[in-house]
Amino acid sequence: MDFKAFWFCFVPLFIAVDAIGTLPIFMSLTEELDQKNRTKVIVSSVITALFVGILFLFVGDAILKMLGITVEDFMIAGGIILFMIAVGDILMFSKSHKKASAEALGSVPIGVPLIVGPAVLTTVMLLVRQEGFVYTGIAVTLNILIAGFIFQMASYIMRLLGASGTKIVSKIASLFLAAIGVMMVRKGLSQLIGI
Repeated sequence: MDFKAFWFCFVPLFIAVDAIGTLPIFMSLTEELDQKNRTKVIVSSVITALFVGILFLFVGDAILKMLGITVEDFMIAGGIILFMIAVGDILMFSKSHKKASAEALGSVPIGVPLIVGPAVLTTVMLLVRQEGFVYTGIAVTLNILIAGFIFQMASYIMRLLGASGTKIVSKIASLFLAAIGVMMVRKGLSQLIGI
């Protein structure tokens, strides 16, 4: 095994997945769930992220070209979804996404676009051209499994913070989620129109 090639794939994908950075958002989205349902969300999100990541590894370029979709389109769509969820949380319009089934919540928005979003998809497409399918595939799989493990630790962190601390982190995370959504839309639009 060429460890240099592996690390060349692993490190950028670790940064792109950013499981530690998205942990507060995961906590916000799952704060009302018990441990059993939170575990269901984690399993569902990991399976969804693995499916999308591996699928994109092999046929990403072809699918995008066939459908006429760009990475910028992914960024804009993902940004809008994240922004809408965040605004709903901040203004407390409804908690409907938290009452959704664990599998649905795990698939969207946690599996995609939080774990595997435009940054991961773009990185996968670049790495597969440079280092090939094997090392990129191993790096994608390991990073998604690491994200699942980090999310599994959320309940311990929530216990440490307590109820009020969790609510504060949840609101701050929702604000950051809204900002991430706006950033994704802004970057997508600026790349689309070439600014």
